[in-house]
Amino acid sequence: MIKTADWVIDLGPEGGAGGGQIIATGTPEQVAKNPASFTGHYLGPLLKPR
Repeated sequence: MIKTADWVIDLGPEGGAGGGQIIATGTPEQVAKNPASFTGHYLGPLLKPR
C-alpha cells in the first residue's frame, strides 16, 4: 500500500520512546532514497521495475 501512496510521512527512528521524529517525507520514491529511513530501505526494492 505504501508504494502506491501519493505522499508518505515516515516517523521513527524506532517505536515508542525511541520514535516520534519525522525521518522522511515525500513520494514513495523520495522516501526510498533517504538513507535514514527504515521504511525506505524496504520500499526501494519494491519500486524497481521487474
